[in-house]
Amino acid sequence: MQSKSPLRIAIVGGGIAGVALALDLCRHAHLQVQLFESAAAFGEVGAGVSFGANAVRAIAGLGLGEPYRQIADQTPAPWQDVWFEWRRGVDAGYLSASVAPGVGQSSVHRADFLDALASRLPDGIACFGKRAVQVTQQAERLQIRFSDGTEHECDLLIGADGIKSSIRDHVLQGLGQPPAAPQFSGTCAYRGLIDSEILRGAYRERGLDEHLIDVPQMYLGLDAHILTFPVKHGRLINVVAFTTDRSRPDPQWPADQPWVRQASQAEMLDAFSGWSEAAQVLLECIPTPSLWALHDLAELPGYVHGRVALIGDAAHAMLPHQGAGAGQGLEDAWLLARLLGDPQLLDAEVPLMLAAYDAVRRPRACQVQRTSRQAGELYELRDPATAADQARLGQTLAQRFDWLWNHDLAADLQQARRRLGWLQTA
Repeated sequence: MQSKSPLRIAIVGGGIAGVALALDLCRHAHLQVQLFESAAAFGEVGAGVSFGANAVRAIAGLGLGEPYRQIADQTPAPWQDVWFEWRRGVDAGYLSASVAPGVGQSSVHRADFLDALASRLPDGIACFGKRAVQVTQQAERLQIRFSDGTEHECDLLIGADGIKSSIRDHVLQGLGQPPAAPQFSGTCAYRGLIDSEILRGAYRERGLDEHLIDVPQMYLGLDAHILTFPVKHGRLINVVAFTTDRSRPDPQWPADQPWVRQASQAEMLDAFSGWSEAAQVLLECIPTPSLWALHDLAELPGYVHGRVALIGDAAHAMLPHQGAGAGQGLEDAWLLARLLGDPQLLDAEVPLMLAAYDAVRRPRACQVQRTSRQAGELYELRDPATAADQARLGQTLAQRFDWLWNHDLAADLQQARRRLGWLQTA
């Protein structure tokens, strides 16, 4: 590193992507890292989160493979390679399975994973109660103003502050673009965690196959679908039951309503009346579900302005239908960490480096956003090519995710380095 002083990097947002990036960057002597989180402590909402093979590779590449393995769930043998089995919602009849060799359905509880990451951050890296409200760029320096009146100066800013990002507004304004607000998808999701032994007992009582508990399942129906997979080393079953209102082309979520609220079991069961007994019993084991209004972002025209870059949901918040949202944030973090950690990076090259990040990551993340929306149409029997052809539906589902999981992260890095004219490093 030829700079006289360390490159000062600020990360705004203490979710999975932001903390994973901070962990990798703080290993380098030429980088000075500070992470700012608006909450009083690290914390994740939600329950189980699934990682595809691409995300598991990114986790390992960030040096987090061992802590991840300690808490991750995997489907038991001989189904360890199964991501989901696909079934008809009306009778639980088998359609096909998606198989990810060596990974299968790799999942964790969101809060557990963030705890595992945050516990490894060196003291002094994280600052809490810091909500960014304004960013100013002047020449080679940045200034962040926080809602408590304090300020922080840095050389580079990473916005990892989620779907409601304030840093995104600065980037888009700098690009001459209008702000990008989260958009309601028309889909809501009932969520719950079930003690696996309680569910097992309920299935035995009704004579239902316990295989449906042991192996991740996806039940498909018109304008609705249900998924299940284990978390907490199989002690709990994560259940998400999706319903979509297609009565209007531009669905709106009321501005005065929270995105997450408690729902009644009766409301949830009514939404899935007429579904298979396996699905009904599953939902009957969730006495107090929560209801989530699913929002995503339109594909952005850029993730970078000057010395500011967006990662994770701030850049490409997507629907959960491919289990890919957190994984895309980790791919962002992996590539940025490799570029920022490279001793060939000079301070004056920061905007060029971020432009290379944008050029490599944005097409990939936009494709995952787009296909996540399309996956919801497929699951809810609204894809014209497969809705009336179960054999074709099963075949499509079995092969659909290979491109997503088999992505070559090393090739991304080589592409970025070529753009920068960097020599290959070990």
